[in-house]
Amino acid sequence: MKPSSTRLFFIDAMRAWAILMMLQGHFIDGLLDTVFRNPENMVYTTWLYFRGITAPVFFTVSGFIFTYLLVRDPERGLTNPRVKKGIRRGLQLLLIGYLLRLNLFGLFSGKIYDSFYLVDVLHCIGISILAIVGIYVFTASRKKWLFPSLLISFTLLLFLFEPLYKQWSFGFLPTAIANYFTKMNGSVFTIIPWLGYTSMGAFLSILFTRFKEFKYLYPTAITIALVSGLSLIFFSSDLFVFLFDTTRITLFKLIELNNYLFIRLGDVFVVFAIFMLMRGIMSNKTILKIGASTLSIYVIHFVILYGSFTGLGLYSFFNHQLSPSIIIPGALVFMFVCTYLALQYGKYEVVLKKQFSFAFIYLKYQVLTFQKNVDPILREVFSRVRLFINRILGIVRN
Repeated sequence: MKPSSTRLFFIDAMRAWAILMMLQGHFIDGLLDTVFRNPENMVYTTWLYFRGITAPVFFTVSGFIFTYLLVRDPERGLTNPRVKKGIRRGLQLLLIGYLLRLNLFGLFSGKIYDSFYLVDVLHCIGISILAIVGIYVFTASRKKWLFPSLLISFTLLLFLFEPLYKQWSFGFLPTAIANYFTKMNGSVFTIIPWLGYTSMGAFLSILFTRFKEFKYLYPTAITIALVSGLSLIFFSSDLFVFLFDTTRITLFKLIELNNYLFIRLGDVFVVFAIFMLMRGIMSNKTILKIGASTLSIYVIHFVILYGSFTGLGLYSFFNHQLSPSIIIPGALVFMFVCTYLALQYGKYEVVLKKQFSFAFIYLKYQVLTFQKNVDPILREVFSRVRLFINRILGIVRN
């Protein structure tokens, strides 16, 4: 692929890889018997480490793709059509995130369970997209360097101060809002610090856009990503130890004690380097289709595994009960089923949307027709009732 190509196939391939790793990760983590979760087992610890890479890669790639399309458009500010699309997409992800946590049985009995208000991946990505749009609009009429500067600043601030704000309960906020900032109520992901990975992806996309015509774009990008990634993985903790010893600022010590954010960012850079290095074989149509169907795959996997709407999913029947001999082939089957269903949906998505649109228009027409026919009757009934009440009140006054 030429550097000047507008389509970055390696990003689509990364997104496909991330969603597939998420499928097997959620399946195994949710159903594997606790007896086999041995931290001294090299196979398990290796799987656990690589499972931890999935979410950072997914968030980073999401920010990269959206911002790459956003800044590529020649229009600036609110006139950029990607701004409206981004707002619509962000709100759509929030809506789907809440719908997936809705229990219809509870809703029919007049209850909304606390789990409905918990925050997950879709909520965070939706808010992250809205945040990127907001920063973009704010900086559109200003210096070009301000947009990427704010993005990278968000990442650094969220990562550096994570040891401090992760202890806050945000109890002064309503629970539904506090769940976006703290895991104390059960949220799986929170907007802080995960917005940091999305803003980093947005920052990287701007670099790719600015230097897309550079002759040695990929050799340079691969080298920088690999060196930066390995440095963060193996030396970032030592750096914070040095900073603490030099400045005696407790924050640096707290970061070093749980330096997962910067280490995972290093993992993301290494994954970027690997996929850029293999970009020549990343144009397979199936891989690209999977990368373009991540939302459908996520929704399908959530329904099958966690039982969205009904509470009847694999997790409710086999929670931490399966052995590796079942879980490994089961994970492969689960990945295939979710991917296959999503791709099949993709084939007929346009037709289905047209049918839903037609059904909605037809239903709207029927409602308006019913309203038109019923209005005279209702007015007559209301008039008679009012006349009757007036007569009764007149009798009472007399």
